[in-house]
Amino acid sequence: MEILHNELKRCDVVKIKGRIDSSTAPKFAEEVNEIVEAGRFRIVMDMEELDFISSAGLRVLIGTQKTCKRYNRGEVVLANVPETIMASLELAGFTPLFKIFDTAVSAVGNF
Repeated sequence: MEILHNELKRCDVVKIKGRIDSSTAPKFAEEVNEIVEAGRFRIVMDMEELDFISSAGLRVLIGTQKTCKRYNRGEVVLANVPETIMASLELAGFTPLFKIFDTAVSAVGNF
């Protein structure tokens, strides 16, 4: 798994490449927590090159969403979600919890 973080004026873009499973989810959580601890609560998760996400990765997404939405500070939005990942999100019942955009540009424009 590779994570690229790009801090923009209005939000942060996190581009995830590879797989998020039980062995890589802690690193993913650590990276996302650093952004939140810096006081930045508007996050775009660009999943264009994400191949797989396990329940551990989904837990990180939900935990981050809860933290960002607390006190109405911001939110996590998803962009470029592959069909296989979308199927996992739908199966887990997570699609209503996130705004999902076709492109990272439109996701950033949301903020």
